[in-house]
Amino acid sequence: MKTIVLDAPETLRLIDTQAPPAPGPGEALVRVHRVGVCGTDLHSYRGRNPFLVYPRIMGHELGVEVVALGIGVSTLNIGDRCSVEPYLNCGRCIACRRGKSNCCARLEVLGVHVDGGMREFIVLPAHTLHVANDLDYDQLALVETLGIGAHAVQRAAIERDAHTLVIGAGPIGLSALTFARLATKNLMALDVNAERLAFASEVFGLAHTFQTGPSTLDEVLAATHGELPTTVIDATGNAESMTRAFDYVAPGGTLVYVGWVQSDLAFSDPHLHRREISLLASRNALPDDFTRIIQHIRAGEVDTRPWITHRATAEETVAAFPTWLRPETGTIKAMLSF
Repeated sequence: MKTIVLDAPETLRLIDTQAPPAPGPGEALVRVHRVGVCGTDLHSYRGRNPFLVYPRIMGHELGVEVVALGIGVSTLNIGDRCSVEPYLNCGRCIACRRGKSNCCARLEVLGVHVDGGMREFIVLPAHTLHVANDLDYDQLALVETLGIGAHAVQRAAIERDAHTLVIGAGPIGLSALTFARLATKNLMALDVNAERLAFASEVFGLAHTFQTGPSTLDEVLAATHGELPTTVIDATGNAESMTRAFDYVAPGGTLVYVGWVQSDLAFSDPHLHRREISLLASRNALPDDFTRIIQHIRAGEVDTRPWITHRATAEETVAAFPTWLRPETGTIKAMLSF
């Protein structure tokens, strides 16, 4: 079967590998139709993912078709179209027992800790498959990306009339904007990239966008009538931005880190205490997030069509992949087809 392997940083190969064995009890064999390229994949390609060991088959944003079922699987049928929850959790640790499987103490993510979906077929635990036969494979592959933002917005507990600022208008920031828009009517975005801000403004109808610069804080203050946003979600994965994000949070407000960075962060403790800021981390998504997102897509409340800016077949991916890292290509989301 066709398989794309990342042998080392910036070294992709399309190879032929043996098809997986028949699914075991509680498992399903699926055919991969779509793979969304995530920021995590781009970090892995560059050699900047500390959780990945080479060689690795990347890919965790998947739209798949069920082709075989193992013993005991009653929730799926052959031919079902599914989105994949790519988080393999133990079900036994303290996080899993408390319903927080997204931060399982032994969590493994497809395409990072274990081989993922950049191949024609893969065997998965049946419970990780979310059936939605009325959605197309592009939509199904984008559910996981949307889940990251949906979970962050749920963590933020946004108030309907409150000002909310999303920092970072890349794919994760866009997913946060998608669900913040459903939660508040006072939504704003901040980014260093004017083109990304224009895209976000067009898709979400934002009243205010801000390009990072010396006067950004003053601009945000003007937009909030001097009060600052009560919710700030930082989706940049940039240490400088994540530290500066405290400046935008109103007294009594909440800051959610959904982007992560492999370094220490420092902030002013008096500033944190004076404003009594609630600082939260958001990781991955939960099974209910997948269910909720699929319902939003069905209802027409979430439109995934503007997201996909680049496409490639398995044969085209090796050459195309490095171009998606270049800012001038304007890549929002690249989608692979198998």
